[in-house]
Amino acid sequence: MNETMKIIFGLVGGLAIFIYGMNMMSECLQKAAGEKMKKILALLTKNPILGVLAGALTTAVLQSSSATTVMTIGFVSAGLMSLPQAISIILGANIGTTMTAQIIAFKITDYIYLFIFAGFLISFISKKEKVKNIGQTIFAFGLLFLGIETMGDVMKPLASSAFFVNMIGKVSHIPILGVCVGAMMTLVVQSSSATIAVLQNFASQAGPDGVTSIIGLAGAIPILLGDNIGTTITAVLASIGQPKDARRTAFAHCVFNISGAILFLFLVKPYAALIQFISPKGNEIDVISRQIANAHTGFNLVMTLIWIPLIPLMVKIVMKLVPDGKEMGVKALENPNYLDNKLIAQPAAALQLVAKEVMYCAKIVDEMIGKLQSGNGKIDKENAGIVEEKAKILQKLYASINDYFAALYSGGVLTEEQASQSAGMQSILCDIDRIGQLTREIMETVAKQNKGKHKYSKEALKELKKAMEQIQMIYGSCIRAISGDVDMDIKELMRQKEDIMQLDEKMRKNHIARVGKGKCDSKLTIPFNDVLHNIDRIGNSCVNLVEVAKENVTMQAFFAED
Repeated sequence: MNETMKIIFGLVGGLAIFIYGMNMMSECLQKAAGEKMKKILALLTKNPILGVLAGALTTAVLQSSSATTVMTIGFVSAGLMSLPQAISIILGANIGTTMTAQIIAFKITDYIYLFIFAGFLISFISKKEKVKNIGQTIFAFGLLFLGIETMGDVMKPLASSAFFVNMIGKVSHIPILGVCVGAMMTLVVQSSSATIAVLQNFASQAGPDGVTSIIGLAGAIPILLGDNIGTTITAVLASIGQPKDARRTAFAHCVFNISGAILFLFLVKPYAALIQFISPKGNEIDVISRQIANAHTGFNLVMTLIWIPLIPLMVKIVMKLVPDGKEMGVKALENPNYLDNKLIAQPAAALQLVAKEVMYCAKIVDEMIGKLQSGNGKIDKENAGIVEEKAKILQKLYASINDYFAALYSGGVLTEEQASQSAGMQSILCDIDRIGQLTREIMETVAKQNKGKHKYSKEALKELKKAMEQIQMIYGSCIRAISGDVDMDIKELMRQKEDIMQLDEKMRKNHIARVGKGKCDSKLTIPFNDVLHNIDRIGNSCVNLVEVAKENVTMQAFFAED
């Protein structure tokens, strides 16, 4: 194998190890963080300063500003976050992503295999999930540096290549060319952290004199600016087909990085001098990795400080870029309002969206019950059609949510605690769907009798209305309980279920009495009993919801809000 092929294979192989290690570390950190991720997300609804902090912390955990931006776009698309809030998150995400470069700047070459062995040993021996995740994080951390070391080893021959040195010289002296190179690298790799790691490693190679960097800090900064521009493409792709505010969020990311690149492009030499002044001193090839990391952090810090007070201006800019008007695509009613498949890899965020979707299903069922008990128990054609349509929507949403759960489980991203909570949420969804379908059955039974020869008496319709009113009352209380309403009295809800059972028995006796007096047709007995049976089954499902609430498996556990 010739030298060129060795370099190419070494670069792509080292890059693959680096990206794999970074993604593995991100996944394991999320699992190890657990509840802390939700606390970080809870800051999203606060003021811009806290929003920036939340974006930075979230990105530090996810090890990717693109992942944070995609997650933010998902929240905006679902209507859980306003555009100004989303912009503050993105400002913070750009700071958080510099953490990887800062870590890489530490010279831990002699300890790479120690990290890999220690991480493997902890994850292999430990039985506790959290400790195992910590061990895998350490193992992935070692792999990350192994990838960097591999790339560094194969880059050394490049420093002695006259052709390559001449080509790099051109890039160093034409800043706009460096920006283009950096942007293209990140567009291909889809990770600014990876391309900056390559840049740090390459810059650490000595030039012909054996002392100075082959590219120098002034030559590396334009490439660094290009890396920041290239990373915006992920957000733009994630926003395709999303509501206008989600697209505006993606463009805000572009505006931030492009405006910063343009500004700093005119300040490359003085900025390089400033970074060299505040960074550790020594031989250039020994300190340039840290200088690049500091330049990356400094760039994002300065641009964040500039844009925080100008967030209203940023909003106006992106609203001009994506003006109000006809949406690119209007969601059908039966399509999920909140679920976003791009967030499967971030379970803390994904479960929040699932919880919102489940509560939306609960609202649909409440509206169905409301239509059923209107009109003194009579089901008119309009209400019957509404209940039928909502039942169909509910079934499609039920299937979509379960498919989303399946994707979360198969993705292997859930911790044991999250998986347990998800099972509780699926139980809640199942009972909500069951209540909705039973409501439709009641509607069909009553509507059929209203159209036929044998109709219910006024007394029977009045009792049915009273039963449905009680059902709606207890159902509403149950939904508030699973929503996390701490003021709900669980014992009182159980007592209300007992009242429904007593009413059920009373209604059966009253119907028999009416049949005996000739007020009701005996042929109505079977359908009337079917209605009462379904009301009783709805009551049982409400009890199930109460039992889940008693076990503290509430939707509030998944929400980011305090």
